[in-house]
Amino acid sequence: MPLPGSEWLAKVLHLASQSLLIPVIGGLLLFLVYTLVELGGLVAEYGMRRRVGAAQVGELLEALQGSHDAAKVLASAALTPGQKAVLERILAREHLAPAALKAYARRVLEEEELIRARAVERTDLVARLGPALGLMGTLIPLGPGLAALGAGDVRGLAEAVIIAFDTTVVGLAAGGVAYFISRVRRRWYEDYLATLEAVAEALLEALERAKEKKAVASWRGRG
Repeated sequence: MPLPGSEWLAKVLHLASQSLLIPVIGGLLLFLVYTLVELGGLVAEYGMRRRVGAAQVGELLEALQGSHDAAKVLASAALTPGQKAVLERILAREHLAPAALKAYARRVLEEEELIRARAVERTDLVARLGPALGLMGTLIPLGPGLAALGAGDVRGLAEAVIIAFDTTVVGLAAGGVAYFISRVRRRWYEDYLATLEAVAEALLEALERAKEKKAVASWRGRG
């Protein structure tokens, strides 16, 4: 014997479950469109990507160490426009004290890292939520489908199964593509940031040495 009120609660639960079907389908379609857009962006990013190898980084560090004009070295360096823009921001504050300049450089690098992390987090979110929404889209229509089967309505069951299969496929496809994009971008961005941090550290040392030489020359001039 069912508990009093359980039938009413079951109806409310069923209504709430069925009301989620349209938002789930809409979310899956949005995820699919978003992943396709991001995939196109990944292809475009690959075409514009410029990888700086360890040998090139070593040559750039040696050039910064032996040069008195860091701006000229950076202008001719084989870096990406984004990396040069970050280093130019640091170079523009070369008048700061060494400790303050290091703190500013660290903040600029953290900001750049945060920008890259946000780009990866968006596709990470789709990679996790896509299959989850696909599973929801699979289970929600099965209830009415089984009820239709019990009533002898095979057509109703077929329609429910089609929706279940379609949502599963779209959810897995969106999640799989988003996961691929995240993995590729994470590897690219780790290489990008590693190069940027190495050059930024060498730039700070070069600027500090230039200030010390300038101070020594000024002191000798006064003597």
